[in-house]
Amino acid sequence: MILDTNGIQKILPHRPPFLLVDAIVEMERLKSIVGIKNVTINEDFFRGHFPGKPIMPGVLIVEAMAQTGGLLLLQEVADREKKLLYFVAIDDARFRRPVVPGDQLRIEVNVLTWRSTFCKLAGKASVNGDLAAEATLMCKMVDRE
Repeated sequence: MILDTNGIQKILPHRPPFLLVDAIVEMERLKSIVGIKNVTINEDFFRGHFPGKPIMPGVLIVEAMAQTGGLLLLQEVADREKKLLYFVAIDDARFRRPVVPGDQLRIEVNVLTWRSTFCKLAGKASVNGDLAAEATLMCKMVDRE
């Protein structure tokens, strides 16, 4: 493991219950990153999505991809505590299988384009080798103030 939850929280501004990455297991600077999200029945969103048939919302799977990619990008920013990454677009999002309690999401993110404050990322999330979701994410770096 490259980063555990404590290391992740030193880089990302997200905090539970909205921190959706538990560990980083692979990383190639400026190119790619692999994160893990252990999906448990204790997640707040399962109370309402859906009672009796808990399924992780697709938008949160995409958010987990974005947080994983954000970890890769923010590693390179010297004053990262003064920056935020905002979504500007999500393209080609596809959801292939439900993600349920007990699943472990493997989140793979590759950098497609990176220009100072703008980045385009390709994300995939899988469970036991089966593709669960994929999307192309665009984000912009902004000052926190």
